[in-house]
Amino acid sequence: MKHTFIFATNNKHKLEEIQQIVGDKLSILSLQDMNFREDIPENEPTIEGNALYKARFIYNRFGKDCFADDTGLEVVALNGEPGVLSARYAGEEKNYQSNNELLLKNLNPFPNKSARFKTVIACVLEGREYVFEGIIEGTIVNEPKGKNGFGYDPIFQPSGYQQTFAELSEEVKNTISHRARAMESLFMFLQQNHII
Repeated sequence: MKHTFIFATNNKHKLEEIQQIVGDKLSILSLQDMNFREDIPENEPTIEGNALYKARFIYNRFGKDCFADDTGLEVVALNGEPGVLSARYAGEEKNYQSNNELLLKNLNPFPNKSARFKTVIACVLEGREYVFEGIIEGTIVNEPKGKNGFGYDPIFQPSGYQQTFAELSEEVKNTISHRARAMESLFMFLQQNHII
């Protein structure tokens, strides 16, 4: 029988992406499956801190194995911004388009467009906490391109590719992305410990 985890997110885009990455390796329950619709606070000063807080919060609420992710876009010329504030960069309403517009405006004066996406997945398994990280390097393009993906995907071009994340197919993105890399580390851990 497949091991079941709660994925501690209310973001339907993240849920869909994780379900595609996971395939049939795990059984995933969403917060909606658990009848939980509250927003989990994201007030920690680091990406790791937010991921751990969310995973702990849900584990303590339901007592079931769970994992949570937090992701940030770190832009070199902006000293790592938006980083932990990626979702709320342009305000608390978490509007993807506004975030992208503000980032492009702030980055405009700088020639260096290097950036990276970083995902941290925090897993609580039988009360023990584990952290897994995934990073992908790339650059910020001058204007949004593509209709796939979400968040900063239309302005992030991963290294080695000529398209933004939003121009790549879901299959390609979910093979190379920061979230896929963090999940791969989680899978390896679960396999080594004979959980899957």
